[in-house]
Amino acid sequence: MINLLWDILDVCIYSCLGIILMFFGNWLIDLIIPCSFPEEIKKGNQAIGFVSAGINIGVGLLLRAAISSPATESIIAKETLWGGVLGSLIYFAIGIVFFMLGYLIKRLLDRKQYKINDEIDNGNTAAGIMVAGIFIGLALVISGVIV
Repeated sequence: MINLLWDILDVCIYSCLGIILMFFGNWLIDLIIPCSFPEEIKKGNQAIGFVSAGINIGVGLLLRAAISSPATESIIAKETLWGGVLGSLIYFAIGIVFFMLGYLIKRLLDRKQYKINDEIDNGNTAAGIMVAGIFIGLALVISGVIV
């Protein structure tokens, strides 16, 4: 019975951590795409909707890998709940940095053909879908490295 209570506590703590980091990850990525996501969503900007969906899926994949990473044990000498949380935070931070870096590199490579941030801001749905795919693809690669 005690183990069940500890498991429930683990689920509650990691769920809260995941929710907080999901919002934080979205906020960080919103910094590299300079338009107001809430305002653009209110206007019906589908490109931002797709980008936001890609960010949420990607950040969720990163969080899942960070939380479930068996390498946490090698970072934290004694595995405890708080050691697991710390390991998850470390892997999430590393993952989100590379997530953002990958997007910035893609933006840099395409700058002569188009300015992706402007396309998204102007509601170009194709650009939004492409960026969503970039975020999801990057998250799959990065989460594979974390786990």
